[in-house]
Amino acid sequence: MTQKGILAFSGGLDTSVVVKYLQEEHDMDVITVTVDVGQGDDHKKISAKAKKLGVIKHYNIDAKKEFAEKFIFPSIKANALYQKKYCLATALARPLIAEKVLEIAKKEKVSALAHGCSGKGNDQVRFDITLRSGSDLPIIAPIRDKNLDRETELKFADKHGIQIDTVAKKFSIDQNLWGRAIEGGVLENPYSEPPDDAFIWVKTKNLSDKASYLEIKFEKGIPVEVDGKKLDAVKIIEYINKKAGNAGVGIVDHIEDRVVGIKSREVYETPAATCLIEAHQDLEKMVHTKHQNKFKSLIDDEWTYLVYSGLWQDPLKNDLDGFIETSQRNVSGTVKLKMLKGSIRVVGRKSANSLYNQEIATYGTESTFDQRLAKGFVELWGMQSTEANKLQKKRSTKT
Repeated sequence: MTQKGILAFSGGLDTSVVVKYLQEEHDMDVITVTVDVGQGDDHKKISAKAKKLGVIKHYNIDAKKEFAEKFIFPSIKANALYQKKYCLATALARPLIAEKVLEIAKKEKVSALAHGCSGKGNDQVRFDITLRSGSDLPIIAPIRDKNLDRETELKFADKHGIQIDTVAKKFSIDQNLWGRAIEGGVLENPYSEPPDDAFIWVKTKNLSDKASYLEIKFEKGIPVEVDGKKLDAVKIIEYINKKAGNAGVGIVDHIEDRVVGIKSREVYETPAATCLIEAHQDLEKMVHTKHQNKFKSLIDDEWTYLVYSGLWQDPLKNDLDGFIETSQRNVSGTVKLKMLKGSIRVVGRKSANSLYNQEIATYGTESTFDQRLAKGFVELWGMQSTEANKLQKKRSTKT
């Protein structure tokens, strides 16, 4: 009896090659699953491609709403930027995709799970851990298992008549609602500037000389309104992606430390993520005490590290979720962002829960702050530091 394998299928180079390897080397009937997390792909074309490759059944699952509400929104609450740069777009999507694949795997009673990840990247970790957390079935990863390089894959695809689009021949692309990752080709030289044709979300030429503004309203840490429009989760992200991208905002180019120990040059397009995290973090500064802000930054960093590292299911992440959720009770208000030729900055914020008190902060005559109280505070605040310095000077003169 022929065994059945199930594959998370994007229709790109890697997963197309994997279909043929499963069929030819493992003698498997292949079931493919495409999970729509906002890639913007033509799912009819992907389904047709799967059929042309000889898969016995193809599933397309629309998970955009779930991705936005249950994965992206928690990352906004956590101000999640890995190494202060990367918004975790791919990292957030992988556990969701793997969970959906597992659901179909149980329904179809398959004998193996498969993915198209290489042994160099982070995605293998994210897929494997999620799949192993929900199943005891073997995991087949031909790109990793056979140590395939991109050139070999392209030759294999050509030999088997697998059509690969032009962009995929130049770069390795992963795209979803939250961001677009671009790797490979000329980008592997960390000193080479990315060519303009690498970008499709962020405008790089003929940018307007006139600034544009975004007003984002949050309720308990979640964006609910943009520029006066109440939109659902997916629409808010799509709206900001377009508007900020047209202003040249959202290109990230940095050297990243992968889970497997490799340093990689990563280029991302993340307009909405750049704006929403910047706005959210600024609002937190207004409504949290300095002690909350200081401690939460530690929690945010750990949450981000766990998600990046494929540990979405780890109990520690669930513990951190509890703290982060509680911290969002007062994170409601509106933040105004100014965008101009790729730059972005917060130019205004307001909240009913603001700890900013203008009557105390003002230098004007209406100030209610008694400056005379500060003298004793400053003396007590610096007492140990000043005493330590005096002692150090005494010791220095003796020597």
